[in-house]
Amino acid sequence: MKPTGIVRDGVYLLHDMGEYHPECPERLEVIYNMIDQLESELNFVEIPNREASLEEIATNHDPRYVNQIVTTAGRSNTFLDPDTCTCAHSWEAASKAVGGLFNLVDAVIEGRVRNGFAFIRPPGHHAERRRAMGFCLFNNIALAARYAISRHKLSRVAIIDWDLHHGNGTQNAFYEEEEVLFISVHQYPHYPGTGGIREVGQGRGEGHTINIPLAAGAGDDEYLTVFHLLIAPVLEMYKPELILVSAGFDAHERDPLGGMAVTEKGYSQMLQILMHLAELYSSGRLILTLEGGYNLTALTNSVKEIMGLLCSYNCDIDMVPFQPSPEKLNGTFKARLRDVLAMHKKYWPNLSEL
Repeated sequence: MKPTGIVRDGVYLLHDMGEYHPECPERLEVIYNMIDQLESELNFVEIPNREASLEEIATNHDPRYVNQIVTTAGRSNTFLDPDTCTCAHSWEAASKAVGGLFNLVDAVIEGRVRNGFAFIRPPGHHAERRRAMGFCLFNNIALAARYAISRHKLSRVAIIDWDLHHGNGTQNAFYEEEEVLFISVHQYPHYPGTGGIREVGQGRGEGHTINIPLAAGAGDDEYLTVFHLLIAPVLEMYKPELILVSAGFDAHERDPLGGMAVTEKGYSQMLQILMHLAELYSSGRLILTLEGGYNLTALTNSVKEIMGLLCSYNCDIDMVPFQPSPEKLNGTFKARLRDVLAMHKKYWPNLSEL
């Protein structure tokens, strides 16, 4: 079986937004240490990173904004918004985060590895075309989707965002495009305040943005219901050539920034569904890139579950059979999911009712 490709590098630890900032280098240190400890058990290869060019980053960001980040090199404490700043090494880390993800896209699409996980930072899904936001400098996953479309001539890329927070930057990048299907399941109301049910895309992109806003307290049962009743049927119709995942782990029950109740097992089961769909429609092409997750123990344990599944998955296995009984779900969740299903039924006719 082909190995899983991973991207990791000490350069990503150099981006430092200051003492006590939740998006800290230790997030990757604990993951890297865990991978080192399990290296003999996991079937993976490391994909080298590279620095993305200014022109490549400008495929999703205004060149003036890209240059703004370039000018922070060598300077400390440049604040870009109230909770996002750069240090002397942030430009290098951010450009190599993008470049490393590009190299992983190449490796997966060219068949050198089966799937992949980019353990990179800074994270990306809040970054807008013209500004940093929410700990994010460049929108790594949006850039990866554009790269896959332009470099490898793909026409259908799916982005699944299971981070606690809505991926506003990713949504806005493709809001009027049909080449990218963006699906976000997130806590709502919560930062950044976007991601309502009625945000469905416009123009050619109408119906290609799907938001599943969940109330605080949602856990494995609610997330797996969303994956079974909405995400899986939509991907079955869309038939993506590549599935990208904004893999934030701040919906974990132990995360300090969120109010959700997902467990390590829940993340593993969500991934198993996506891997099954990738085998059916995407030649197994599936790439995760790290977004949030701020409890170091929860983050490490969740990534450990994910890596174990990525590296040992049997493509003959059936989709996860577990689907929560409707009786176990609370009324608020069921009402919201019914609203989402009703909103998107006209775009995706195979959606069923809850």
